Amino acid sequence: MRITSLHTYPVKGCHRLDHDAAVVEPQGLAGDRRWMIVDPEGIGLTQRQHPVLTQLHAVPVPHGLTLNGTFSVDEPVDGPKETIRVFKSKIPFAARIATPASAWLSEFLGRPARLAWLADPTARPIETHALPSDRVSFADGYPLLLTNEASLDALNEFLKDEAVPMTRFRPNVVVSGALPWAEDDWLGGRLQLGETLFRAAKSCSRCVVTTIDQETGETGRQPLRALGEHRRYDDGLLFGINLIPDITPGGTGVIRVGESSLALS
Repeated sequence: MRITSLHTYPVKGCHRLDHDAAVVEPQGLAGDRRWMIVDPEGIGLTQRQHPVLTQLHAVPVPHGLTLNGTFSVDEPVDGPKETIRVFKSKIPFAARIATPASAWLSEFLGRPARLAWLADPTARPIETHALPSDRVSFADGYPLLLTNEASLDALNEFLKDEAVPMTRFRPNVVVSGALPWAEDDWLGGRLQLGETLFRAAKSCSRCVVTTIDQETGETGRQPLRALGEHRRYDDGLLFGINLIPDITPGGTGVIRVGESSLALS
């Protein structure tokens, strides 16, 4: 089994960045979802409400971001500190608001919007299937999402002419060389990706974002309908697994495309 691709999403919901290698931090891959767009009440805005976010290309630069190559924003180290939530149902935590980006993002989305920055990467605990010390960025619930190429091939057999690419599932790590749905058996154990260890915490329940073409923003019904027919479980329509880096707080690791992967007991 090997790593075949690595991806980050600098702003939650934005277009992906592809990498040959990535630094692993306790809260996820370096630069992944450290920023999030929020509404006036401090609730995160994602592709669920705004498929146009597929057209938001965010690129990290030293101490900031560029958005669509035209707008630059600095990390708001002294910006307003507010309590925000990734979703209404999630616990609140503190972030800082990059006020200069508000007008640009509000015009881009066609509604009032602001840009939040996770100034303190230890601010947000993982709510379930985790240790008390585990932390996560602005990702839905866990630091990394891993998907299996063979599982996508199996799903696309159901879809036939409506086959979808792996980008629909917005993974951080994609692996090859495993059997279809082998990831179901990894839960509760550990994975070694390159030389870095991860805990396989929980299967990933999929939402409407999987029906959005990540290149165009166009929406459809698949693959969510097929997942409902073939991968429906008590905890949702499942594809991929959530990982937690098994490294000490403040520590880092590195994973690279082409490195071997191993499921441990």
